[in-house]
Amino acid sequence: MQSFTDWVGTEGVVLGPLIVGVAAIVLAIVVALLVHRAAKAVLRRTAGRLENSWGNTVLAEASRPAKWITIAVAISLAQRAAPLDAWSTALWRQASGFIMPALFGWLAIALVRAVQQIVETRTDISVDDNLQARRRRTRVGILGRIVVVLILFLTLCMMLISIPGVRNVGVTLMASAGLAGLAVGAAAQPALKNLIAGVQMAFTEPVRIDDVVIIAGEWGRIEDIRLTYVVVKVWDERRLVVPISKFLEEPFQNWTRQSSQLLGSAFLYVDPGADVGRLRAKLEAVVTAHPLWDRRFFNLQVTDLKPEAMEVRALVTAADASRAFDLRCAVREAMMRFVADEMPESLVRHRIISATTDGAQPKDAVEIV
Repeated sequence: MQSFTDWVGTEGVVLGPLIVGVAAIVLAIVVALLVHRAAKAVLRRTAGRLENSWGNTVLAEASRPAKWITIAVAISLAQRAAPLDAWSTALWRQASGFIMPALFGWLAIALVRAVQQIVETRTDISVDDNLQARRRRTRVGILGRIVVVLILFLTLCMMLISIPGVRNVGVTLMASAGLAGLAVGAAAQPALKNLIAGVQMAFTEPVRIDDVVIIAGEWGRIEDIRLTYVVVKVWDERRLVVPISKFLEEPFQNWTRQSSQLLGSAFLYVDPGADVGRLRAKLEAVVTAHPLWDRRFFNLQVTDLKPEAMEVRALVTAADASRAFDLRCAVREAMMRFVADEMPESLVRHRIISATTDGAQPKDAVEIV
């Protein structure tokens, strides 16, 4: 029977290096956490002195992945100093080669998201003249998603390369990415077409975030642009999801391509004998007193004439599409109210002329309003 002294001696040979290794790893984790906290405090104080808040944004996004990277690096250094056997060392190297690419990929994605947040914070699209802000936000949003996809792809390849059994798979995946894309393209042509269209849209910019468009017969604003589709917020709160290739292959209306300012029209139909001068004077009074008019232009013209009605078009300008729509409705309502109250003789009438059966002159015309 083995004595206690013999057991302690035998197990001590085995447990001694293990206890030292665990103690070294625990100490490394504690030191890493202290170093991360100290560095975070210094960086936060430095970012607080800056006039812009971009430093705090980057620090907030990169703090968690940086903490785990610091811990992983500290454990790696402790593992080299710890007296581990060959099996433990090989296991740690395998785990380190699998974990480190994932952590650095996480950090890279966090930095990309920080850049997107900084651009969104510094580009206010709620102001009237927001063309440049919408352009930057759209481009950064699309390119940011493309970079995230590339980071995920490279991270996966690096993780596969670290595993000896599947190392050739990772190398082949990176080396033949173009050929694989062509092979997959035959089976996923619509998805790849929309993905390529998303990259193209980031540079050609046929639409931007908050653009006012008419597509598929719907009026709405561009709410979100993804890699393969665009979300259009329709005027009645519905969401229209459109493949991104539609904006490159089919015609659509973009009301805010160069500027948000618009020229709106309101059509009136009055009697051919109506006094256009009075209508023009009333339009001037209505438009100049309305707060939605941007004081650029207004006009009233006769655009068409038919036997029973005269088409009169009122043109007004506004700062954006929403104000232009409301102003057109207000002008149309005020002008028709004026015609009904002050110029009732100008309301459209349908005339019926009856003739006698004996060929005599026609009787008086009968007017039906």
